[in-house]
Amino acid sequence: MQDAEHIRPLTALRFFAAAWVVLFHYWPNLIAAGEPMLVAKGYLGVELFFVLSGFILCHVYRTSVEEGRFRYGGFLWARLARVYPLHLATLIGLGALAAFASAAGMSIDQNILSWEALPANLLLVHAWGLAPVAGWNHPSWSISAEWFAYLTFPAFVWTVLKLKDRPAATLIGAMAFLAALYVGFQAVAGFPLTKATINWGALRIVPCFALGCALHNFWKARPAGSRSLARVGAAISVIATLSAASLGAPDALIVCALGLVILSFARLAQAGSNLLGQAPFVYLGEISYSIYMICIPWKIVFVNSIARMLQLNDERLPLGLWLVFILSVIPLSAASYHLVEKPARARMKLMAEAWATRRPSVAGA
Repeated sequence: MQDAEHIRPLTALRFFAAAWVVLFHYWPNLIAAGEPMLVAKGYLGVELFFVLSGFILCHVYRTSVEEGRFRYGGFLWARLARVYPLHLATLIGLGALAAFASAAGMSIDQNILSWEALPANLLLVHAWGLAPVAGWNHPSWSISAEWFAYLTFPAFVWTVLKLKDRPAATLIGAMAFLAALYVGFQAVAGFPLTKATINWGALRIVPCFALGCALHNFWKARPAGSRSLARVGAAISVIATLSAASLGAPDALIVCALGLVILSFARLAQAGSNLLGQAPFVYLGEISYSIYMICIPWKIVFVNSIARMLQLNDERLPLGLWLVFILSVIPLSAASYHLVEKPARARMKLMAEAWATRRPSVAGA
């Protein structure tokens, strides 16, 4: 059995979610004949992040909610410590990069330095329809959506607790809700909810987060059987998901299949398997947030620099350079994780502990 609060294969899955998103963004820069459908569906890596988030947060906090020990303020501070320092660092870094590029006479998207969008970005509400343009570090829209889910987390977990005795019905209901919302949104908005970012990004996370919570409820209520059966289930779920994405199946079907991948790997861990639980996979999962957050700034730096150096007519790269481009994201993300993300999170945790120790003395005074 693995650590009660750390299902290692799910941490590893975060890396595959980030890698899928990176492939989606970087593939157009490769001189290639065409884009495989599996790559074209890479935007759904964000949905995988969202579903994982619902599952993992329920796993970590559900018991404290049930026992009345849940502290909303402490929860929000812990989540802010997880996402905000790197968000702020990439925002500042991309702003400095854009300013430098402008001074050097390089062309940049003018929206990157949108001062009108800055307050919403700083407050993490830029995916709530409160930012005029998709400025600064665009991938951070999903962090804004995550913040919305964190703020409303008690509603998700309380709903699951009310339905904890009907895990199968809850899971089916969550999948049906996701499919219905996708169809309804497309009919009203004229584009898929899975393509929403700055506008409607906060809504985009809702069905995925709910699905993650429902999956955790099912996993908790229906423990895994034998390890061999869990392995078969994981293999089937992965093959089905890859096939659905490769064949261009509807997004709702692929997202539900991704949910079953999460469930199957959680069941594997529950059965004592260490598949994807090895240290290298877990480490890649730990730096996945950095991978996701720096992939666009690195694309801007690398592609523009190479295009100027080699005097390329467009931004497409030969295979060798493209491989350097994509693989270099990993060491850069590791540096980001160890220099910014991890120490800032630890510092904010210490701040919370210091406040907690001061409270009794203040009350006594």
